[in-house]
Amino acid sequence: MDTHQATIVAGNEDAENGIPVILTHINGEEVSPNTNEKHEHHQQKTLQAKFFKEITAHLQNATHLHITGTGQVQEQFVHYLAETPQFKNTRTAESISNKMSDEKLLAFFSDKLN
Repeated sequence: MDTHQATIVAGNEDAENGIPVILTHINGEEVSPNTNEKHEHHQQKTLQAKFFKEITAHLQNATHLHITGTGQVQEQFVHYLAETPQFKNTRTAESISNKMSDEKLLAFFSDKLN
């Protein structure tokens, strides 16, 4: 995940062999340029909350999440999950990584699951 894109990978969708699969890609909205710094900051926070809600819509029954990404957004997402009652008991782990292709991301999570 990064500030505007997230890929959701499920580790148990293919129960026969435990291979992770990509469920979806989510693209967040970009902040429109604005001369008012306060308005731009508010818009950024609003769009981030909307982005996080779109992601969590795909995580309804998750019991363990591993979040990886290129910056601090994954840490912000972990805090968002901790503040969301539905995800208070979900185990989370995070790591920092470079942006990956879908194939490399699946290989990354295959290593994590084994």
